[in-house]
Amino acid sequence: MGDNEVITFGCRLNAFESEIIRRAAAAAGLTGAVIVNTCAVTAEAERQACQAIRGARRRHPGAKIIVTGCAAHLAPERYAALPEVDRVLDNQAKLRPESFVLDDAKLSNPVPAAARLVDGLEGKCRAFLEVQQGCDHRCTFCIIPYARGPSRSVPMGVIVERARRLLAADYQEIVLTGVDLTAYGADLPGNPSLGQMVRRLLAAIPELQRLRLSSLDPAEIDDDLWRLLSEEERLMPHLHLSMQAGDDLVLKRMKRRHSRREAVAVTRRARELRPEAALGADLIAGFPTETEEMFRHTLDLIGECGLAFVHVFPYSMRAGTPAARMPQLPGVVIKERAARLRAAGQGALAADLSARIGTETDVLIERPGMGRAAFYVPVRFEEPGRAGLVRRMRVVGSNGHYLIGVAAT
Repeated sequence: MGDNEVITFGCRLNAFESEIIRRAAAAAGLTGAVIVNTCAVTAEAERQACQAIRGARRRHPGAKIIVTGCAAHLAPERYAALPEVDRVLDNQAKLRPESFVLDDAKLSNPVPAAARLVDGLEGKCRAFLEVQQGCDHRCTFCIIPYARGPSRSVPMGVIVERARRLLAADYQEIVLTGVDLTAYGADLPGNPSLGQMVRRLLAAIPELQRLRLSSLDPAEIDDDLWRLLSEEERLMPHLHLSMQAGDDLVLKRMKRRHSRREAVAVTRRARELRPEAALGADLIAGFPTETEEMFRHTLDLIGECGLAFVHVFPYSMRAGTPAARMPQLPGVVIKERAARLRAAGQGALAADLSARIGTETDVLIERPGMGRAAFYVPVRFEEPGRAGLVRRMRVVGSNGHYLIGVAAT
């Protein structure tokens, strides 16, 4: 085993940070190690991480195994106690090369660090640029603020510098990421909003042709961002919303800051401003106290809002959160409701794709025969094309999961 193997669980931000980890470990001279970047969102994610650790030891008996990520940050002693593990790093230490200079210490002694940026993702045409880290909110189901810390924003000048570096490295699309992206700027002088930052970024780099946003809180989308969605073609027509539920009482018990009516209004406004926009959402199945009627309100939200990209999370009790003290639903009920949400989401995706047949869109080619439309849907095609090239295509078909395109004439 030569190069380090990085195993990633969880969100897009974790995938982004795994590239920082990969480079930090290489910069430290570490080779032949297995690094597991864990997730704490669900108990299932933690179970899978432990399974991966055991599997890594079986595959590589002599390798150093390092565990990091949110789950390791919250319970370092649990992972340090595993016989397969050589070192545990928290969410700050994992981003620093010096953390991967191994000695006999089982645990690191991390020092808090500011949010980090990375120049892109290896072998990709789309680069992720972290502009915000941490979260100041305390949703009752969520343990992540305890793992990620308070909200911190990256200054505008740094964002522009890193974006220019990404373009110089031939990345054609930049995705702005963060734990709570719409909270951007609250801790900076002048309190710039996310929309104001995006407007300045696009103005500062006119050669940036494709800018995409990661998950947005429906309660925090500012007026500047709405205007950009309407006026700026370089801002991709794809919104993924942190909805979580479609029932007002459940939303209140989750301590979310939007109502069902407000969530629906956000999706309608997005489509009014940008009719071709694709919409997605995170939804939780089986939150404590959720009745069948409450669940139906969430299920109906998929069709009512036309949510083509649904990320379903079966509720998982997280020790130390307020929701853990609420009456829990049986696991079989949670699993069944999650399956119904996924089925509804697949139906909404198929309907969305079918409606796009006959339209044209710009497609970023990711590999031979495969790319992504401006509205994020995968597109397959037969014509040759170089990875990183943006081509205009006409949609001629769909299989319910992706679109089929041909070169537009």
